[in-house]
Amino acid sequence: MRFPPGPDTPPLLQMVRWLHNPFRVLDRCHAQFGDIFSLRAAGVGFVLVVVSDPELVKEVFALGSDDAHAGKANAVLKPFLGKYSVLLLDGAEHLRQRKMMLPAFHGERMHAYGRSMIGLTHDSIDRWPLGRPFPVHGPMQAVTLQVIIRTVFGIEAGPRFRELADVLTQAIHTGAWAPLLLPFMQRDWGRHSPWGRFLRLGTRANEILRGEVRRGRERGTAGRSDVLAMMLEARDDAGQPLSEEEIVDELVTLLTAGHETTATALAWALRWILPDRALLARLRDEIATAQGDPQRIAQLELLAATVKETLRLQPVIPLVARVLQTPMKLADYELPTGAVVAPAVYLVNRRAPLYPQPTRFRPDRFLTFKPSPWEWIPFGGGLRRCIGAAFAVYEMKMVLASILPRVDARLATENVRVARRGITITPSNGLPIIVTARRARDEPAKAA
Repeated sequence: MRFPPGPDTPPLLQMVRWLHNPFRVLDRCHAQFGDIFSLRAAGVGFVLVVVSDPELVKEVFALGSDDAHAGKANAVLKPFLGKYSVLLLDGAEHLRQRKMMLPAFHGERMHAYGRSMIGLTHDSIDRWPLGRPFPVHGPMQAVTLQVIIRTVFGIEAGPRFRELADVLTQAIHTGAWAPLLLPFMQRDWGRHSPWGRFLRLGTRANEILRGEVRRGRERGTAGRSDVLAMMLEARDDAGQPLSEEEIVDELVTLLTAGHETTATALAWALRWILPDRALLARLRDEIATAQGDPQRIAQLELLAATVKETLRLQPVIPLVARVLQTPMKLADYELPTGAVVAPAVYLVNRRAPLYPQPTRFRPDRFLTFKPSPWEWIPFGGGLRRCIGAAFAVYEMKMVLASILPRVDARLATENVRVARRGITITPSNGLPIIVTARRARDEPAKAA
């Protein structure tokens, strides 16, 4: 048994570098060691075997639920999401909950969410300042959080909506401080300490979520199309429902992962679209043909390609991981049980043989190229592919189709760097932009 080579810098320094800029770490290691290498970071207790050859990624994604566990690899998220989160479960329990939740994010249900996504985006645009820089990542977070609250809970505007949005915004903002991912930073030193503040906000959010679950059970779900109603109705193969604890942890997962990641992807999309005047003009022309209809927007080819290219070039998370439950031969290495194997989303999606000029933003590549499930992996793959992938892509289309025709905007700075926000990689300083013109909701966009 032996691990692939990797950097010989001290594990603590590797951890610091990873927290600061994981993309840079992956680029440097790939240049030095190739398609498979090891990372040793202080505080995590394992060696991370990183792979970027699509054929190796295919082998990892083909592992069965008894051969590799993603839940164990995500254990760092347990204090944030709860022990029943689908991201933390493995084996039969993971398959049970995944099967019960999956229908909420596919088919006709999503089209029912489209008009809410569009309306909430337009409401946000109405409040964007004109003529001065502002970080657009914040409004994108607000929109995606409101979308989740509306579509997951079915809560319309009002006191309950505002309280849930306010508490969750504070909790997610507090928990996004990257050092809190480290176990030794998770100490409650009082309500004003970072972890203490997060715990108190999390407790209040948990109380609100439990109240929504109990309200749904007491009043029934007749006539509702939201995700919570579906979760309350769901039964496993034995006819058993999800428990209150399971539902609450899944709601926290949807609220935390579902809105933060999509907001970040939208900010990255604007970072690349706004400077490209020709692409912007083409997108506006295409969006105009849909006439605001969510089902038609969802079918727009250039818009879909733009979303795919955004997720390729700027993945929100750098890698996904599996803990081996049995030994595995990978390339020339015999990896032992307990080894952590991580397909590198960032490296696979920038692989030059697959994606010519991989560092350039070129949505047109996806008009003619359809990558395999192990060649474009922003949502992971295999049995653990993100359950909300279709929802996230659909939401990005609805939001971009609302923004691009309504505003003329430019980046406030060309110096856009990557910045860590919890487990996600965001544009620096929230991506400041300047809106120079804003049209009415039904006013045609001018040529870019």
